[in-house]
Amino acid sequence: MSTPHRHAADQDLLERYVKMILAAPVYDLAVRTPLQAAPALSALLGNQLLLKREDLQPTFSFKVRGAYNRLVQLDDAQRLRGVITASAGNHAQGVALAARELGIKATIVMPSTTPELKVQGVRSRGADAVLHGASFPFALAHALQLAEQSGSTFVSPFDDPYVIAGQGTVAMEVLRQQQGTLDAIFVPVGGGGLIAGIAAYVKYLRPEVRIIGVEPEGSSCLRAAMQAGERVVLPSVDSFADGTAVAQIGAYGFEVCRQYVDEVITVSNDELCSAIKLIYDDTRSITEPSGALAVAGVRAYVARTQVQGQTLVAINSGANINFDSLRHVAERVAAQVPGAGHPTVLGNCDPQPNQTASYQSEKSYTNGHSRLLTSPPDLA
Repeated sequence: MSTPHRHAADQDLLERYVKMILAAPVYDLAVRTPLQAAPALSALLGNQLLLKREDLQPTFSFKVRGAYNRLVQLDDAQRLRGVITASAGNHAQGVALAARELGIKATIVMPSTTPELKVQGVRSRGADAVLHGASFPFALAHALQLAEQSGSTFVSPFDDPYVIAGQGTVAMEVLRQQQGTLDAIFVPVGGGGLIAGIAAYVKYLRPEVRIIGVEPEGSSCLRAAMQAGERVVLPSVDSFADGTAVAQIGAYGFEVCRQYVDEVITVSNDELCSAIKLIYDDTRSITEPSGALAVAGVRAYVARTQVQGQTLVAINSGANINFDSLRHVAERVAAQVPGAGHPTVLGNCDPQPNQTASYQSEKSYTNGHSRLLTSPPDLA
């Protein structure tokens, strides 16, 4: 395909997502969250930092946007059969709330390592929570099997155009809230739904704004895919940042990310712990590890590039962390060695030994049953 034709095809992809984002009825359930100044972090970094407070959603995570936008598309027959999904917790709570609002039966398969706070969040919203497997890919395979057996609709946590469009409403709000200078948006990455939606909307309307993904070092599936030029399956995933512990980037998401994400940064668990404290000190709000990824990424980016005077947005994506886990975060931050700029850290911030899981045993099943591992069809 020639370059002009390829460019036209890429623009058409963005335009279709922008139209879906603008049409997404997410505010039936989600709220417009503030873009909050972070004065102490801004002073520390020498740049204006604005925090998109998705931790203020009804389920304390942005995931309710995509979940509701997907479920509201179901026809009457699909609604009667119910929905099934797999999730590390945040998408699960979004689906549970959306299903309750729409009168749909929901079954949520969650890894056995899911924080109890997230499990209770699902059950309190009327959904059935099924704990299965050590990590997300095992839960995913079980959910797909249950969907096949029951005839229920499987709702992907990230690899679905309607889910991506729902998450993309975050970008719509950011551009309306920050109409002046905007240099970069830092986005946490798990399966890629949030960053794909944000990238599609922003690059269509303000292509000069850099879109920078941030992943944990132990689950950097987008970075691996960008380096390989294709989607890959990580052999293991660290579950400390459980909300982004995904072994393979979604097919729909990668179609956007490979063209429109400018850079992917990885950060350590210690940097996540430090970011959680800095966000708390500045805003008196608590984020979960995956929710603090963007701020940790901003710190790493500024330390590496030495940029000054820019306007940077960090997506605070969620706040679903068990209360007792905060003690471990505080202990690790206390063990850090003070220094200028980027912290020097002693040890590892995990509240328990690194939880990793091999996904080789899941490949044969998911390759045949999930579109998460296939090329996406046309959106039209």
